[in-house]
Amino acid sequence: MPEQPKPSVKLPKVSQLGYVVADIERACQYYESTLGIGPFCAPFEVDMSGAVFREKPVQTKIKVAFVQWGDVQIELIQPLDGNNPYTEYLAKHGDGIHHLGFTVADMEAMKAEFAAAGLRPVFYHDMVVMEFAYYDTSEIGGVMTELLYYKTDIPGISTTT
Repeated sequence: MPEQPKPSVKLPKVSQLGYVVADIERACQYYESTLGIGPFCAPFEVDMSGAVFREKPVQTKIKVAFVQWGDVQIELIQPLDGNNPYTEYLAKHGDGIHHLGFTVADMEAMKAEFAAAGLRPVFYHDMVVMEFAYYDTSEIGGVMTELLYYKTDIPGISTTT
């Protein structure tokens, strides 16, 4: 058997599945009543002003809802305003799975691993309590990769332990 190549990037286990939806309330209701996934937290708006998208600062807002489902968090994202990867995804694909999220212990080290593999973040933001960075890995598999780094526990959303 041939030796397996060593990966350029060593990721932890998937911690989040991110779905982009046009109507978050409808999506929450569907997942809860039809698939039995939930209950989601009440959808809330997030002002992501100051995020960097395709190397340019953007003013953008989204609405999100979360549920922990076993070992994986499910995140629903509805773009509201401004340019971001969610509006692009929705325009191109409609509702669907957008990213796999990986909670990391050292954001800078993981970003360095991605850079060494020739990957640059397409969407990044340091939001005081957490940081995220999206990498466009959609060419193979159709989804982006998100690195999540929580600086503090966010009740109902994250845990740093």
